[in-house]
Amino acid sequence: MKKLTEPKAEKLLSKYLPIAKSILTKKEKEAKAFAKKTKYPVMLKLISPDALHKTEIKGIRKAGNEEELTKEFKNLTSTAKKKKIKLDGILVQEHIKGAETIIGLKNDPTFGHVILFGIGGVFVELLKDVSFRVCPITQKDAEEMINELKAKKLLQGFRGEKPANMKILKNTLVKTSKIPEKHKNIEELDINPFIINDKSGKVADARAILK
Repeated sequence: MKKLTEPKAEKLLSKYLPIAKSILTKKEKEAKAFAKKTKYPVMLKLISPDALHKTEIKGIRKAGNEEELTKEFKNLTSTAKKKKIKLDGILVQEHIKGAETIIGLKNDPTFGHVILFGIGGVFVELLKDVSFRVCPITQKDAEEMINELKAKKLLQGFRGEKPANMKILKNTLVKTSKIPEKHKNIEELDINPFIINDKSGKVADARAILK
């Protein structure tokens, strides 16, 4: 099995889906230049093949200005040293506002590749609010998957937020469901979160396991 860290998984996905802008670097100067160009706030993530689940090692930080970036960049670098994990670099990524969803693929021994969709981010383990279909899916399947979620209100303009763009979301689900046709060796793929707002949707984190 081959494990793909976020940059490698996102490179695979970039042929099919929009990806949040980012740079992988070990140099603070490069991180600052990217953040200045992209505009603050930015997300900083520790990238290591030894830590595919970054939240478990507190490997994701947010920086609202250059001072915070310097601090968090150093914090993440020292976390890698303390935990003795191989550091590929720090991923500096644009910050996107919107609803956090999870889109996943899994190679099921009975059904073959299946797609899952649910409310993502930090709530995914807590809510376990997901729907499944066998790949590939149609627009109608995508709509049904969205409607099956208990917390679908989060996508419909919860607490004054603008509703998520359902056309983009449905298209994304259909496109993702077709990826195994080109990449039959995908055992698992997690896009968490796929951030969707009223204007756009982007992959903001991903990991994959290939056979």
